[in-house]
Amino acid sequence: MANTTAMCTSFKGELLTATHNFTPSTGNTFKAALYFATGSLGAATTVYSTTNEVTNTSGTGYTAGGVTVTNANAPATSGTTAYWTPSASFSWSALTVTTAFDAVLIYNSSASNKAVSVHNFGSQTVTAGTFTLTMPTNDATTGLLRIA
Repeated sequence: MANTTAMCTSFKGELLTATHNFTPSTGNTFKAALYFATGSLGAATTVYSTTNEVTNTSGTGYTAGGVTVTNANAPATSGTTAYWTPSASFSWSALTVTTAFDAVLIYNSSASNKAVSVHNFGSQTVTAGTFTLTMPTNDATTGLLRIA
């Protein structure tokens, strides 16, 4: 099975129990972790796991757990769509990963590492470089998380 882009089903249910707080500066801490192309993350992912996560055994410049998501954007609505996008791109510098990786998991490290969403960006390898995932515009059409 391959990594697939999806809002995690468990996340949708956890929204109804106020598990996740995206409020800037007072909300939860979210993280972004990279995964090998051999992974099987997607809608059924419920929690961050080190299984198939990019590790230093395949290169250098990556710390287990990924990077902290910069959150200065409050969730917003437009028409019938609620949306949210991190306020800064995810970036790893001096990264070397020789095994193909293709997905990032966003998860809530303040709430038992519960999964939020998986984003597949296509197979990559990096040698002694900076790997950056540029965030889309924070709006109802292109926001990273959109609920309509």
